[in-house]
Amino acid sequence: MNDLTRNIVLWIVIAIVLVAVFSNFGQRASGPEEVDYSQFLVQVEAGSIRSATFQGDRITGERADGTKFYTYNPETDNSVLIGQLHSKSVLFGAQPPERQGFLLQLFVSSFPILLLIGVWIYFMRQMQGGAGGRGAMSFGKSRARLLSEDQVKATFADVAGIDEAKE
Repeated sequence: MNDLTRNIVLWIVIAIVLVAVFSNFGQRASGPEEVDYSQFLVQVEAGSIRSATFQGDRITGERADGTKFYTYNPETDNSVLIGQLHSKSVLFGAQPPERQGFLLQLFVSSFPILLLIGVWIYFMRQMQGGAGGRGAMSFGKSRARLLSEDQVKATFADVAGIDEAKE
């Protein structure tokens, strides 16, 4: 595999990894509608909320017309809100807060270090040059070969008119 192909494959792999990482953190389309907390309280008082689920500081739910929504709870004590939901006969429950998977968290936290190590290895291989003297520091290396007397092909007749060669 030549250098150009290897570089193209390397950049494609880097692009795929970056797209995969950033798509994980992107916003999801066509999800539930975000509602202000004050509007949520007004809808609870009006009786237009069918169900609500507490997940950390996030409240997700469904209205009486079937549309889904979510809001963020600024309160740390939910007892007043739970009393309101109970008095309006709203179904409610709770779920544990979402957590990232261990492997994803490990990959995201170690990705910058792995990227730096990969770049360092790439530059070290370029500096070593390998065969052909194509490395970054190969400009000072001589490509001259030592020839013995029987390998010399130039004769005096080849350089007959050149004064410097006669000397």
